Amino acid sequence: MASTLLSPMVDYYNDEEELDSVDEDEDRSFRGRDSEEDTEDASETDLAKHDEDDYVEIKEQMYQDKLASLKRQLQQLQEGTLQEYQKRMKKLDQQYKERLRNADLFLQLETDQVERNYIKEKKAAVKEFDDKKVELKENLIAELEEKKKMVENEKLTMELTGDHGGPENIKQASPSSPEHLPSTPVDAPSQRYEARIEEGKLYYDKRWYHKSQAIYLESKENTKISCVISSVGTNEIWVRKTSDSTKMRIYLGQLQRGAFIIRRRSAA
Repeated sequence: MASTLLSPMVDYYNDEEELDSVDEDEDRSFRGRDSEEDTEDASETDLAKHDEDDYVEIKEQMYQDKLASLKRQLQQLQEGTLQEYQKRMKKLDQQYKERLRNADLFLQLETDQVERNYIKEKKAAVKEFDDKKVELKENLIAELEEKKKMVENEKLTMELTGDHGGPENIKQASPSSPEHLPSTPVDAPSQRYEARIEEGKLYYDKRWYHKSQAIYLESKENTKISCVISSVGTNEIWVRKTSDSTKMRIYLGQLQRGAFIIRRRSAA
């Protein structure tokens, strides 16, 4: 009976011990979980710090690599071995040679053009010189021939009129020579004619005569010549014969004395 009474008590105490054991296990479990959580937090912090250090280190390495690359390229550029520099220099060299080639071509073209112009101008100058030389010679010959005709006509005029004392035939004589003494005209015409020149026109025997006018020229020997007035000077006129186009010079004095007589004629 005593054992029967003691049995419930023993079970009670056993239950108490089991409960205490369970509580201790739970406490230990809770403490273990807390410790694990703390460890995990510490690990995460360490990992984040490690990652940040690695990032900084990587950036630093990238910077150093880039700087080293730029320094290396700069050194190659100084030495002329940089690939990009050589590529661009090749292109510049091609452009330079092309420009020089074009300049040489342009120079050759301009030189050829100048040479052609020089030859052309030289030929033109030679031709012009030869032409003017011939023209000058022909003009001088014509002038001399004209002067020769004038002299011959003056001689003919003097022969026709017997007038040897015109202004063009005055000789220089010494005061003691007979030619220097005054002479008395012989067979001077009794009739005198009014003759003068005004404004390029000849006024003769109450009529006006002008250049290119057709006239008859009569001498005191009764010769009659068909002429045209070629020019009117200040003290003389020039007439051109229609027969042979030779010219004669007639002075106002000869017209006034009647050595020559002018009469109008029809131009036809």
